Amino acid sequence: MRQFLKFFLASLLALIVFAVVGVFILAGVVGSVTAKKDVQVGEKAVLFIDLSKPIREQKQENPIADLSSEEQYDAPGLYDMIRLIKFAETDSSIKGIYLKCNDNPNGFATSEEVRNALLEFKKTKKFIYAYGDMMSQKAYYVGNVADKIYCNPKGGLEWKGFSIQYMFFKNALDKLEIDPQIFYAGKFKSATEPFRADKMTDANRLQSQELLNDLYERFLLNTAEQRSVDTTLLHKLANDLAIQSTNDAVKYKLLDAAKYDDEVKAELKEKLGVKQENKINFVPIGKYEAAVNFKDGKGSDRIALIYAQGDIVDGKGGEGQIGGEKFRSYLRKVRYDNTVKAVVFRINSGGGSALASENIWREISLVRKVKPVILSFGDYAASGGYYLSCDADSIFAEPNTITGSIGVFSMMPNLSGFFKNKLGVTFDGVKTAEHASVPSISQPLSDIERRYIQNDVDSIYFTFLTRVSDGRGLSFAYTDSIAQGRVWTGSKGKALGLVDRLGNIQDAVDCAARMAKLKEYRVKEYPEPVSFLDKMLSSFQKVTKANTIKEDAIKEEVGEEGYRAYNGLKAIKAMMGVAQTKLPFEMIVE
Repeated sequence: MRQFLKFFLASLLALIVFAVVGVFILAGVVGSVTAKKDVQVGEKAVLFIDLSKPIREQKQENPIADLSSEEQYDAPGLYDMIRLIKFAETDSSIKGIYLKCNDNPNGFATSEEVRNALLEFKKTKKFIYAYGDMMSQKAYYVGNVADKIYCNPKGGLEWKGFSIQYMFFKNALDKLEIDPQIFYAGKFKSATEPFRADKMTDANRLQSQELLNDLYERFLLNTAEQRSVDTTLLHKLANDLAIQSTNDAVKYKLLDAAKYDDEVKAELKEKLGVKQENKINFVPIGKYEAAVNFKDGKGSDRIALIYAQGDIVDGKGGEGQIGGEKFRSYLRKVRYDNTVKAVVFRINSGGGSALASENIWREISLVRKVKPVILSFGDYAASGGYYLSCDADSIFAEPNTITGSIGVFSMMPNLSGFFKNKLGVTFDGVKTAEHASVPSISQPLSDIERRYIQNDVDSIYFTFLTRVSDGRGLSFAYTDSIAQGRVWTGSKGKALGLVDRLGNIQDAVDCAARMAKLKEYRVKEYPEPVSFLDKMLSSFQKVTKANTIKEDAIKEEVGEEGYRAYNGLKAIKAMMGVAQTKLPFEMIVE
């Protein structure tokens, strides 16, 4: 017994010591990470912006950056990035901007906002240099505002025009004996087209071509203005695939010269007055945010800035989704907060659940009764994204925002043939009423069931039209004529009455301040920043999350095209039996 007690007490003491030491270690880690970095910009600094990095709507914090031996910083959101570029205009430490222009995964509206901020910066007479090894068209669109734009002599500039490609699954579904059973309202509502056709319908071809023409025309006009080249020539160069090398791009004045990056840096050093043996003081935009005293207004009054990005879903939703419940709670919170004098709702979504869109629309309309609500459109504010926006006091969009798509669809796949003939699986059961088993993947819909579902889709479409008609002050007939599921650019949307003004997120905030008659205010963002511990746990969860690992593995195995097909099949499951207000399926503009 004595031996047991000695062993027990020794083990207990060891556990206590381990726990105490662990607490001190954890406290040290937390303290080192949460302690504010003493970050300095330094002299003769050049703001470094890598266009190949995705720009999210809201700041992406890196809770374990301080634990890394490498210099890492939070990734500013789009709104912060625009304001940082503005701040750099008058910052004597910043002598210019260097753009890394290999690729640009961001949408056209996001690219436009960054581009416009750079054009404003350029007015200060500070320099902008751009360089890429292999330069994509969207990277070039932002980069061509530079005073000097260079490309690797053995690299090249992509110059081929734009395209929209859809992937169609109808023939595959036919072979598998899967009947998608599709219902929709709006002749241009093409979200279900990949499941009911093997090529684009005439209506979808028309809207896609006109949308693409609008985007391309703006791309050419703005490029021509910056590079002093005729748009007719730019169009011809793309049609002829005339830009096959960096030298070709230089020949036609799309680039200033073919140079290696060391040659560009040598030129920059000379411009900065830095000795060739010394390094250039490049300051990444994340580091710049950490270094500057970036005050966010003053006073006790607030403008709430709510970021909504991703698919609109029922419930709370996950990361990268607009959960109906979660965003309704944000809107209720700002409605009852007396320090919040106005709301800017930033939407970047191609739509999703019709019910969640309706519920968020309702909360926005309630907020509007007590304080101004301004909508700011990002790359997308279409279908459900437009639904929830249409009752705002004012709507801002970029000229190349993709909006509209006012239509509804639903899909209820019948897999009975697939299960029976391909797998040898059959279904049977009992019910208390004729249609109690609807919806079900194990049986086809009857005529009365089809009428029931189509009536439901038509009813939601009628409500959608009513919301837009009332919110925008348009006649119902006119709203229907510009709806029908058709997509528009922001500039066309303004001409049609779907958008009030062309402008960025800062313009929307300024408008909110004017409407609330605020001279001094602070911007409060939603979702609100979470605690450090939550961030750290979330960071580790993202690394170990099975779903993420699985999807990354699929993408690596089957490639980008195969991954799009995989997502298409996932979409069938996601859309089963739920009315959707969503953009045309997988519209990739390249």
